[in-house]
Amino acid sequence: MQTQFSAEQLADSGVAEAEKILRKCVHCGFCTATCPTYVTLGNELDSPRGRIYLIKDMLENDRPADEEIVTHIDRCLSCLACMTTCPSGVHYMHLVDHARTHIEKTYRRPFMNRLTRGVLALVLPFPKRFRAALHLARLARPLAPVFKALPGLKPMGAMLALAPKTIAPPGAGPATHAPQATPKGRVAILTGCAQPVLEPQTNAAAIRLLNRLGIAVVVPPGEVCCGSLVHHMGREEQALAAARQNTDVWMRQIEEGGLDAILITASGCGTTVKDYGYMLRDDPAYAEKAATVSALARDVTEYLATLELPEPAIAPDLTVAYHSACSLQHGQKVVRQPKDLLKAAGFAVTEPAEGHLCCGSAGTYNIMQSDIADTLRDRKVRNIEATGADLVAAGNVGCITQIGTGSQLPVVHTVKLLDWAYGGPRPEELAH
Repeated sequence: MQTQFSAEQLADSGVAEAEKILRKCVHCGFCTATCPTYVTLGNELDSPRGRIYLIKDMLENDRPADEEIVTHIDRCLSCLACMTTCPSGVHYMHLVDHARTHIEKTYRRPFMNRLTRGVLALVLPFPKRFRAALHLARLARPLAPVFKALPGLKPMGAMLALAPKTIAPPGAGPATHAPQATPKGRVAILTGCAQPVLEPQTNAAAIRLLNRLGIAVVVPPGEVCCGSLVHHMGREEQALAAARQNTDVWMRQIEEGGLDAILITASGCGTTVKDYGYMLRDDPAYAEKAATVSALARDVTEYLATLELPEPAIAPDLTVAYHSACSLQHGQKVVRQPKDLLKAAGFAVTEPAEGHLCCGSAGTYNIMQSDIADTLRDRKVRNIEATGADLVAAGNVGCITQIGTGSQLPVVHTVKLLDWAYGGPRPEELAH
């Protein structure tokens, strides 16, 4: 794609990177076949190729975002299926993230939209606030259909509908969990923000399993949200502040005792942490440290696949439909390891049709774009249930929540199943 940016524009590193990405696009349209919003809506502007044209026009002419651009960029899930499909190597993730930052700086959203996004940014990345909000949401949950029927309050209705009926007690705080056998390695694990509230047993299962395998696990003090939720809302400074704080926390652990890896059990977070090096590339105080952190970041299954596992402690005799989270398969290119681990643990693994399509979770997407998200969820659930599986395994808390609202099948984090297979407790989702 030809571009016509001025030298002055290209002096901005974000614009310069966007220009490089735009030049790689050859308009082939392969991305349209795998884009969930294009498949759902059939609008060229709701495809990666269409959004690329909009972003190019906006950036090249150095103009503020308008309602049309914002509408179509907001509809993007950032599932990154287009990056898996693209034969030209267009780094759509960095392009759309830059566009969102430009939108945040140049476009004034309608009041209710600003309010909702502001509340999400002030609540979701902070576990204590999020937990308190969920307790309130449980009381208001019966009003979800009413709110969903009102255009300005539809996101509020979506939030209430997604709120869990029960809220688990908080998990353990910062600590070092020593292995039960001779130490074979040392890792840090990201606590996160939404997952410790919605799924605190996920990290607990990962820690138990790693300890039994001889791996010391550090839950460092001072960790915060990875920044992905606000990053995808265009709130660049808030996202970079989170990246800097986590980088400082993990660098202290590297300097004090060394780390073999920084493990993430929520794949949406993993995609962002692996991008810290890029996000902080222009910060002389953090560029090198952030690159070190990104190089050590691993999905928990990615790391487990490098370890020598014992024989399973049980024979599960269950068929698992494996849901490959977009952030794992497209964002991190971790595809084979979770399935191989589940098979080695004794589970029969089946893959639903259209596994490349997003379930509609995508951070805050199922709140802000609930109609499209519900359509994608229902399509995903139909494909999952068509496998005849006994349960669903997934590696991202957002997907687990989203699919769980549309299916009666248990939806369990992959690491909880692996912990059970190798001597841990049966996941609570399989209790009945």
